[in-house]
Amino acid sequence: MDTTQLLKGVLDLAVLAVVDDEDGYGYDVVRRLRTAGLGDVGDASVYGTLRRLYSAGALTSYVVPSESGPHRKYYGITATGKAQLKRQREDWDAFATSVTTLLSNATGATR
Repeated sequence: MDTTQLLKGVLDLAVLAVVDDEDGYGYDVVRRLRTAGLGDVGDASVYGTLRRLYSAGALTSYVVPSESGPHRKYYGITATGKAQLKRQREDWDAFATSVTTLLSNATGATR
């Protein structure tokens, strides 16, 4: 299954979940998404999502100097972002339950 379209629909939720766990800079967020099993996530998609969520007030940012390279821009979740994460998590749970039920009841489903 091509998961690209599925990923587009849940990238905001996934990014918010990652930074809710711990603040992170762009590539760190990409790495944690891939480690969580979203191996098809693209760098540009994540950076665009971070900028969009920041513009919407769901994320805050701050710069941390690095001794080994350029300064890193870290992102953390705001109260607005936490509320968005809660809403989207509930939406995802309801959606996933519906699809799982549909698939398990489909003719030809392995039981």
